[in-house]
Amino acid sequence: MPSTLPEGDPVPSDGSLPDQSFVGAGDRPFGFYVHVPFCATRCGYCDFNTYTAGELGMPGNGVVRSDDGAGSAADTWLAAALAEIDLAAAALERGPHRPISSVFVGGGTPSLIGAGPLTKVLDHLRSTFGLAPDAEVSTEANPESTDPALLDALKGAGYTRLSLGMQSAAPHVLQVLDRRHTPGRALEVVRQAQEAGFEHVNLDLIYGTPGERDEDFAHSLRSAVGAGVDHISAYSLIVEPGTRMARQVKSGQLPMPEDDVLADRYLLAEQILTEAGMSWYEVSNWSTTEAGRCRHNLGYWGGGDWWGIGPGAHSHVGGVRWWNVKHPAKYAAVLADGHSPGYAREILDDEARRVEDILLRLRLVEGLPIEMLTAAGREQAAVGVADGLLEPGALERGRAVLTLNGRLLADGLAIRLLD
Repeated sequence: MPSTLPEGDPVPSDGSLPDQSFVGAGDRPFGFYVHVPFCATRCGYCDFNTYTAGELGMPGNGVVRSDDGAGSAADTWLAAALAEIDLAAAALERGPHRPISSVFVGGGTPSLIGAGPLTKVLDHLRSTFGLAPDAEVSTEANPESTDPALLDALKGAGYTRLSLGMQSAAPHVLQVLDRRHTPGRALEVVRQAQEAGFEHVNLDLIYGTPGERDEDFAHSLRSAVGAGVDHISAYSLIVEPGTRMARQVKSGQLPMPEDDVLADRYLLAEQILTEAGMSWYEVSNWSTTEAGRCRHNLGYWGGGDWWGIGPGAHSHVGGVRWWNVKHPAKYAAVLADGHSPGYAREILDDEARRVEDILLRLRLVEGLPIEMLTAAGREQAAVGVADGLLEPGALERGRAVLTLNGRLLADGLAIRLLD
């Protein structure tokens, strides 16, 4: 089941924001994250805020689709999501008008609810806030719930980018991950997306699954590259407490690989993707061109503003962070009563924002300006160069930029730079 929400300060019932949220707002990118909390089945490694039909107390497997009829879970979610967009408009009207620079629909499984709700959400964002002329509009999708008709409808609605959960090209790895699609299905959907006119397509890969071999991951990488996508994400499997996989690992049923194996897998990704003409721009992300980078995620990593729509969605505007109630029924009920679905929030002070900036910006290919570091942090940056973790030339130019070995140890190095 999904993990619990952190505690924090109360969120005003109208969702209003303090004055600090609007200071310098015109200089920051502004995006929307839209959370679709439905999945056909729950994968054993997942603790995301998602719900199957059974977990919602509903029979069958397709009841979340809006076109199944009025009263479906998707219909209730859609009405609440549109209401939260209106609430966001009222809360932000004191600040400068900013058209939306990026929209990212994630989940869960957005493709499971069909094109109708996804189109209506985007249309409402467009009519309420406006989209920048070059706005990036992404949606995640699962291969088994995506078809040409859905892709054509999404492209026609204004979606510009598709992100598919491929995970692996090895059948036994997909089985361990509880993925339902066959190894070739994601690649078939890539072709269909390209035929529908999507120029930007991402494939998500996971490495470090119990039972995965080097050759399995290499095959997955080469299959993804061969599909002709312009973006690939590769993440090490993290087994979250409370998940089915965590119980399997604890019992010894699934042996987890050692850290050295994970490092070798990352190096394999860098080798194969670089040879294929892709370049890293964030520790876990590679693209063929700068245009292929995910601008919405760059907004997260670069300290931008975004409003999270949906159950359990997180938001950040001008150093104010808040998170919504998690259960879809509670989320819909609160909004139906005209109140913010925010569960709690925190207001970050300057030091907290500096710390987050360092932790996130260090992961980017551009690195971070050393002016962000204290004197002790700059000394640690010099040690990082000596240890082969930071680029010496970049540090001479005033930036801390990770080397390949530095990427393997980025989190630990970031902590040292915070001294």
